[in-house]
Amino acid sequence: MCTTCGCGAGEVKIDGEHAHHEHDHVHADGTTHKHDHDHDHDHEHAAAAAHEHPHAHAHPHSYAPAHSHAPGVSTKRMVQIEQDILSKNNAYAAENRQHLVERGIFALNLVSSPGSGKTTLLVKTIEMLEGRQHVAVIEGDQQTSQDAERIRATGAPAIQINTGKGCHLDAHMVGRAMGKLELTEDSLLMIENVGNLVCPAAFDLGEAHKVVILSVTEGEDKPIKYPDMFRAATLMLMNKCDLLPHLTFSVPRAIEFARRVNPAIEVIEVSATTGQGMDAWLAWLECGAAAAAASKLVTVDALKRRIAELEARLPQGS
Repeated sequence: MCTTCGCGAGEVKIDGEHAHHEHDHVHADGTTHKHDHDHDHDHEHAAAAAHEHPHAHAHPHSYAPAHSHAPGVSTKRMVQIEQDILSKNNAYAAENRQHLVERGIFALNLVSSPGSGKTTLLVKTIEMLEGRQHVAVIEGDQQTSQDAERIRATGAPAIQINTGKGCHLDAHMVGRAMGKLELTEDSLLMIENVGNLVCPAAFDLGEAHKVVILSVTEGEDKPIKYPDMFRAATLMLMNKCDLLPHLTFSVPRAIEFARRVNPAIEVIEVSATTGQGMDAWLAWLECGAAAAAASKLVTVDALKRRIAELEARLPQGS
């Protein structure tokens, strides 16, 4: 069960193959034990039937009483369980990040609520980057491989992770998928997370940035209703802007709400249908990819210098 919202940790598959899934079961006395499912790869997912959290409100002094998904488990114990789960995830994320940095791969975690148009936007992005940037995609959904098939139709390599009842991707799932994709150096990796504005905010996947997609068909108050996600994101793509003439959605108000929770967040207004804002989005991607490639060179050069320094200290042969 997810530590953030308490959803069940379902059967995980990576491109149709069963994935070894390990659950933490929490008992009423606060003790835990692990239960393994026999699948193809190791993956620890929080089945902590325990999470205690305050309801989020826009007003800083307005809080609802905290509630527990595991009656009988103390707040201290539940906090410890959640910290342990996130700590394990962060260790996997650090491994992913090192792998990506060493290869100059610019990785983004695309997050949104369901129906925001992530996949359509991603398809349009890949098509426009053809011949300019190599792109690979990891698709996260609870069920089906439809999104990965849409991506593959563009010619880009893609792998599907089905999380079952799980509400988000985690770093170990992504690490396994990265290995199957055989990523190209100096490339772009797009991770399309499960549609959810709650759970993915807490889980680092090893990405360079989280990019949150907000559709204008949603309420402009989403940033203050789901502040953790918008606070964690570097960029907000305001999608489906071609529909604005038919809606009462206020773009300035949505931006004001987003910057209320994250003053540094960047905003690009886009439409995959008309192409509005796509050049700005592609320029942002190419700038990030160039920085990732340059960072790899710096890392390689530093490693070479360190090796030369160590070799210089070795005793010289007679």
